[in-house]
Amino acid sequence: MLVILDWDGTVCNSEARIVACMQSASERVGLPVLAPEAVGNIIGLGLPEAIAELFPEAPSEQRQRLRECYAEEWLAARSEPLPLFDGVLETLDRLLGANHSLAVATGKSRRGLSREFEEHRLGHLFAASRCADETASKPDPLMLRELLSETGVPVGEAVMVGDTVYDLEMAAAAGMASIGVSYGVHHPERLSTCGPRAIIDHFSELLRWPPLVP
Repeated sequence: MLVILDWDGTVCNSEARIVACMQSASERVGLPVLAPEAVGNIIGLGLPEAIAELFPEAPSEQRQRLRECYAEEWLAARSEPLPLFDGVLETLDRLLGANHSLAVATGKSRRGLSREFEEHRLGHLFAASRCADETASKPDPLMLRELLSETGVPVGEAVMVGDTVYDLEMAAAAGMASIGVSYGVHHPERLSTCGPRAIIDHFSELLRWPPLVP
């Protein structure tokens, strides 16, 4: 089985930093400082798509400046690596030990994901990855189709794991099974509308899903 993981909000506990950086960047460019819930709602989208969702009336030049300021704020906040959620490392090891393969499908940029891989020394665990600046943003299913093509895995032998409806809608559009995680940015009630096979409360509960049980 190919286990495809979202990053922010599923593997990495990054919501607070993303929200703070977007709020600071918005203030710098003269846009409203939105509530944490509003900013958190767009985590998982590619940055241009997220900004368009947050500020649909903003001129294109102001959106571009916001992208630049957000990147600057993110780099300035990188004094230490963001924490992984509890149980991630052990669960990834057990999945690999049970002969499953791992991949990442994320709204991060390639540069951002590469930094995360390096800081946590995790890159070697993943057979493939796709980032929003390399392909279509979630919930378009293109990144999942590209991962299946690269790994040679049929859609029926893959599962998408994520904390947002963008992850689960992407999986549904690709005809792929999905699992939601309740500890991320979208509430379980919202995730359940997308038809996941399960909604888990802890990353290690992936090991209880029947197709992944050794």
